[in-house]
Amino acid sequence: MATGKGHDVVHVSALLTNTRIPDGYICERSMAESRVVISKDSDFFNTYLFKKQPYKLLYITTGNLRNRPLLDLFRSSLTQLLGTLENANVVELNQTTIRVWF
Repeated sequence: MATGKGHDVVHVSALLTNTRIPDGYICERSMAESRVVISKDSDFFNTYLFKKQPYKLLYITTGNLRNRPLLDLFRSSLTQLLGTLENANVVELNQTTIRVWF
């Protein structure tokens, strides 16, 4: 586990090696460890609708945004995202808005 800007974070590549990591496994770990999943994958959004998993989801809907602008978006939104995720379970982030779903 790594520390990112003072936050305990785990990249999926650290969960399992040499294999595709199933979404179900990521959700289980998220629930067991009370972790926020950050993903562009709509499957996580749909899983939350039906199973209330993962624990919390930051759903990225920026489309094909290059890494640098995406990281800049995270940096500029981090304080607001952290505050929003205190009380919300699913939050959507794109270039113009932070939307609370649940």
